[in-house]
Amino acid sequence: MKPNLLAASLLLSYTAAEIHRLLLEKEFPDFSNSDDNILTSSQRYIGANTPQKALQGHLPDILGHDIPVKNHRNTQYFSTIRIGTPPQKFKVVLDTGSANLWVPSSKCKTYSCKKHKKYKSALSDTYHNNGSEFEIYYGSGGMTGHVSEDIFTIGDLKVQEQLFGEATKVSGFSNVKADGILGLGFASISVNDIPPPFYNMLDQNLLDEPVFAFYLSDTYKGRTSEITFGSVDEQHYSGEIVKIPLRRKAYWEVEFSGLFFGDNFADVEDTGAILDTGSSLIGLPSSLFEMVNKEIGATRDYQGRYILDCNKRSFMPSLTFVLGEYNFTIDPKDYSLQEQNFCMSALVPMDFPGPTGPLVVLGDAFLRRWYSVYDFGNSAIGLAKAKAKE
Repeated sequence: MKPNLLAASLLLSYTAAEIHRLLLEKEFPDFSNSDDNILTSSQRYIGANTPQKALQGHLPDILGHDIPVKNHRNTQYFSTIRIGTPPQKFKVVLDTGSANLWVPSSKCKTYSCKKHKKYKSALSDTYHNNGSEFEIYYGSGGMTGHVSEDIFTIGDLKVQEQLFGEATKVSGFSNVKADGILGLGFASISVNDIPPPFYNMLDQNLLDEPVFAFYLSDTYKGRTSEITFGSVDEQHYSGEIVKIPLRRKAYWEVEFSGLFFGDNFADVEDTGAILDTGSSLIGLPSSLFEMVNKEIGATRDYQGRYILDCNKRSFMPSLTFVLGEYNFTIDPKDYSLQEQNFCMSALVPMDFPGPTGPLVVLGDAFLRRWYSVYDFGNSAIGLAKAKAKE
């Protein structure tokens, strides 16, 4: 039997709290080699940490403080942060699938750093040297460097004494518009046990509520996507926010119970679903991917991309993900990416070894349809139908 979407006992509600709003920018990543993108996505979870750390409601009227997230062609979202005194600006991917902040260093001379802004510690009056080594690997790329400390600002939120990675070597990042990454995951997956920026926001009493939330728009133009800290934006969702308890406190992971596609239902056990704003795609275990891929009729090209007939998208099935006890549906236009003369499936095979996996990764292709709330205080994720502001 299909689970119902709403249950009165499982709705998230928030008191009137000050909202810190940041608009997002959007960028289109390079999908010329899908194999590289799949490898990079999966290795973000497996390779970014040491083996020991790999994984052993309705809101009343509130105050608003503008902060911008930018969107380009429905695939990658990033925003502007500032580090140091005087502040140095960087564009970063806001990533719920990792937990560290890092930006390129002025000491970085690799090719991937040439197109990006670099942090200059000598120009900051509030810089403090930490000096410990720092490295993250993303499969086909990564960064190495050292840990530094400085003031970190996002929107109107100013975090004191934030530790971050200052990258002196970067690979596999040259085609990415963002300069670095701002991780929003849990401290349990943080490299070097560095307190994530969101933890410091809470410790320094910058937020009324221990939550942040994402609205990711379909719009290619302007800054209509956003992240809010400290509360939710009721103008960007309809209905109620459904609470789904976390499965583990590492990534923002909930229980994945199955998938409806066409006339079929795939029942799964002991599988998690990660809500990952740093991923453009939807990753499925290979066995499940093959079943769904056969139903939607995607074919793999010589570059590793799964190609769809754009004219047949209206005849393809919706996909309904069962998270915990609730159904969340996306349509064919949500799980496909349209290029100039073809459409590419946003579904990719992605397998994780234990104890991390098996996992489903729900990236932006899913999150554009569902307003997502990351509730640290209730150890839960909240989802509601996303909508544009009227």
